[in-house]
Order: sequence, then structure tokens, then C-alpha cells
Amino acid sequence: MDGASFRQLLETIAGAWNEGDTATALACFTDDARYTEPPDRQHYEGRQELFEFFGGDDPPRMWMAWHTIVFDRDQQIGAAEYTYTGTNTYHGVVVIRLRDDLVANWREYQVLSDLDWNAFTALNPF
Repeated sequence: MDGASFRQLLETIAGAWNEGDTATALACFTDDARYTEPPDRQHYEGRQELFEFFGGDDPPRMWMAWHTIVFDRDQQIGAAEYTYTGTNTYHGVVVIRLRDDLVANWREYQVLSDLDWNAFTALNPF
């Protein structure tokens, strides 16, 4: 996979979550995918656990947007900043390892925030 295809994969996941389309989101993950938020906040393995985590047949309202996205083609690893709103709003970073052009490992780090992305990043310039 190249960088443009990685960006499209992430947009497909976010679009599916935004539309409540669990099946399309799941299709972007391997059968044995791991989804974690260290140290022990979230841990899901395999499509069945992800199906339940994503809301199953009746997913909750959610919204996700990607910001900065980087991708290492040789290692098939990418990272991206995001904003996610469901019950709460989170800003975070996810590190993703691909296998066969699908997400095999999703490891996210996020912070709860009431700020929109621009306000949040203005407080944390790099």
C-alpha cells in the first residue's frame, strides 16, 4: 500500500463510522485484528469483538475526522491524528500496522477534550 491508499483506507473507516455502517468499517480490518488503547483502557481482538465494539447492527451516533496522516510504505505502518465524537469528544493519535492492505493492529492514544481540533492544537503547538 502507498500513502494515498492508506489515506483512503482511513477515510473509508471514518466514513463508515460516520454513517453507522459497521460492515464497511469491519471490512477494513483483518479477521484477527487487534484494537488497543494502552495501557488497559480498550482491547479487542478479531472481527467479532470489533463488531460489538463498533456498535453491531445498531451503532451509536459518532463522528470522526482525520488530521495529520503519515505512512511508511516499507514497513506498512501509519500514524494519524484524529478527532472522534461519540458520547464524548476525543483528540488522539493512532498507530496502524497493515497486513494485506487491511488494518492488522490499531493502537490509539487519546485525550478527552471539549475543544474543537483547532482550539486543541493551538494550545499544543509543536
